[in-house]
Amino acid sequence: MLMYAQLALIAVFVFVYSAIAGGLEKTQVNGAMVFTAFGLIFGPLGFGLLSLDIEAEGIRKLAELTLALVLFTDASNANLAILKKNIGLPRRLLLLGLPLTILLGYVFGIVIFDELGLLEVALVATMLAPTDAALGKAVVTDESVPGNIRESLNVESGLNDGICVPILFVFLALAVGTSTDEGTTSLAVRLVAEDIGIGVAVGVTLTYFGVALVRLSAARGWVTRSWRQLPVVALAFACFALAQTLGGSGFIAAFCGGLFFGWLGSDKKHPFLLAAEGTGDTFALLTWVVFGCMVVGPAFNTLSWQVVLYALLSLTVIRMLPVFIVLWGTNLRISDKLFIGWFGPRGLASIVFGVIVLGENLPGSETIKMAAISTITLSVVLHGLTAKPFIAALAARENRASRSDESI
Repeated sequence: MLMYAQLALIAVFVFVYSAIAGGLEKTQVNGAMVFTAFGLIFGPLGFGLLSLDIEAEGIRKLAELTLALVLFTDASNANLAILKKNIGLPRRLLLLGLPLTILLGYVFGIVIFDELGLLEVALVATMLAPTDAALGKAVVTDESVPGNIRESLNVESGLNDGICVPILFVFLALAVGTSTDEGTTSLAVRLVAEDIGIGVAVGVTLTYFGVALVRLSAARGWVTRSWRQLPVVALAFACFALAQTLGGSGFIAAFCGGLFFGWLGSDKKHPFLLAAEGTGDTFALLTWVVFGCMVVGPAFNTLSWQVVLYALLSLTVIRMLPVFIVLWGTNLRISDKLFIGWFGPRGLASIVFGVIVLGENLPGSETIKMAAISTITLSVVLHGLTAKPFIAALAARENRASRSDESI
């Protein structure tokens, strides 16, 4: 009976939220905040009406599938013309900004976490470096944000988690003392090459044949209205799962597959993407409810000032300073650079990485866990509250600058 009562509670919540989602989108409260708060309020720390029996591996799989679907659909909606014109921005963010973020996170971690070993600190810095496409959706889908900024953030969040995977596994192998015949450098190079190469190959290949099949079926009238809702969802999951199976990055496969799908599908893609976006939102809802209920609630009793300080630094200095440095010399205004630096939310990728690291039972597991939970929770709240006003402020500055240029 308890299972049905909990199912009824979640179903009613989903129904109510779906009915008022359009109204909430006009406020500073985003979906992730509402979902996490629901899990926290009705979970064991609150009213105790939700006691979801989900193991860490289950949370990881849910977060992975959610992220894969969000990456695919966001990439499919990317404006490739704007991206091609401004490809230098995401290139700087990924090739220079991401390593600097990990390095700066490592330096601050050494200073703050006395109880962690050097490799454990490196794991924390890598776990919290990638930005989250799901939490950043409000920014990358709002057309009042300049196209170059919007597409740069979209590409960055789509690829940085996949790039971080081999780095994380190198540090993890060293931390647990896994023996290998390869040196650290050669191991890192091989993992990065496999991660990116297999991911790109799987995403592009599967998407090519998937789109070809859909086109053939549509031409013969075989694609019905009801079944049209599923191809993109299935294709996104297939890209992710096959790449993971072959030893590549499922996240890179999903993102590259989405980009290729958007290019191949052009103006006919939107009917197929609509249902996939709704499915992604539903998966995100469930993920954040589970996070609030099973992760955030129990963590409150073990918070320390060190993990809270590191979380704040991770969202500000550790992220924003590298972004500001690597964008130096571009034609972006200071306000644009600060905007890009601030909107680097941490979420689903860090949850996945956290589960992977915690599965190894390292000596500093508790501190690592709390650093991740604190950073993700603060990101959900702070980035959620600031998205609308910061976008409005950026748009107002752009309008003033355009009027000024016209007057000249």
